[in-house]
Amino acid sequence: MNLYDAHLHLQEPELIAVQEETSDRWRRMGLVRAVSNGTSEADWEGVAAAAARDARVLPAYGLHPWRVSERTDDWLTVLERRLRGGPAVIGEIGLDHAVPDRADAVQEEVFLRQLDLGYQLELPVTIHCVRAWGRMEALLRGNRDRLPAPGFLLHAYSGPAEMVKGFADFGGYFSFSARAGLERAVRMRAALAAVPPDRLLIETDAPALPPPPEWTEVELLDRPSGRRLNHPANILSGYRCVSGILGRTMEELFEQVGGNFRRLFRE
Repeated sequence: MNLYDAHLHLQEPELIAVQEETSDRWRRMGLVRAVSNGTSEADWEGVAAAAARDARVLPAYGLHPWRVSERTDDWLTVLERRLRGGPAVIGEIGLDHAVPDRADAVQEEVFLRQLDLGYQLELPVTIHCVRAWGRMEALLRGNRDRLPAPGFLLHAYSGPAEMVKGFADFGGYFSFSARAGLERAVRMRAALAAVPPDRLLIETDAPALPPPPEWTEVELLDRPSGRRLNHPANILSGYRCVSGILGRTMEELFEQVGGNFRRLFRE
């Protein structure tokens, strides 16, 4: 049983603090590879350190739409240097129209420059998109001749089921977590059902997006802050949830998702 977590953030202080108590849980769950995504220049070194601590971690470096205002003048040069420095991919990048006082033009410029870097370096990119699906589709369509050769991942996909085919035609993959099991996640389950089997991935987004109680494989950790903490051992929750929604056996899902992960991330 080999499990793959397509998206999480191991550089976050909350996960660093519990690394010792969770690492064995990951191993018992069968987690063999996880992509840890950076969000700004400030945490890229933390991503690199997470990969250095654990060979199962594939580092991803990117400038998140929430953090575009924090970029330095040479952010793109620094990013390219990291990507050329060893095994790595690009992420997390994208558009977020839920951000207060957002600057759409800046988000799009930063996103497109990183997308083009993925094309130049032939690296997959992981995309964050919130309330901007029409604009995301337009940008990808307008740049379809310069999209990354391996493809791109729309992580925690929350777009319409009707848009899945178009994104897949551009080279898109789609990842889901056990949040698809929430009673209110009707639209997400419809989108999940529309994803071609060879484009499906599973994620935790740890330490965010804790699974609903009925899909929690490993009890979430209580932190001093009182906030429930998601962690990578909950990846099995995602597999169980998706298996139930799609009516596929766990064995089929292990094989399919593993192959998809290795193809996109060139493992």
